[in-house]
Amino acid sequence: MAILVTGKLILKPDSRNEFIEKSIPAILLARQNSACEDFSVSADPVDENRVNIFEKWTSKNALEVFRNTGPESDVFSLVEVFNIDEYEVT
Repeated sequence: MAILVTGKLILKPDSRNEFIEKSIPAILLARQNSACEDFSVSADPVDENRVNIFEKWTSKNALEVFRNTGPESDVFSLVEVFNIDEYEVT
């Protein structure tokens, strides 16, 4: 079983590069985690106020542990709309 976290974030105007830059510590930390199979935050090629999110974890528990122990950041203050879903796949 795996957990996929996918979706998009709509950001405050002109904050996409700042959001991506502030996401780098979490991306690096997640990718070093043996329970993380993939973790990406990427700029949308069409909408300058959007980033796309993709994460793949070996379990829901591993994802929750990471969320509760990940790096502190004010990155989410740049987000206007969260549209993220989680899927359990086998």
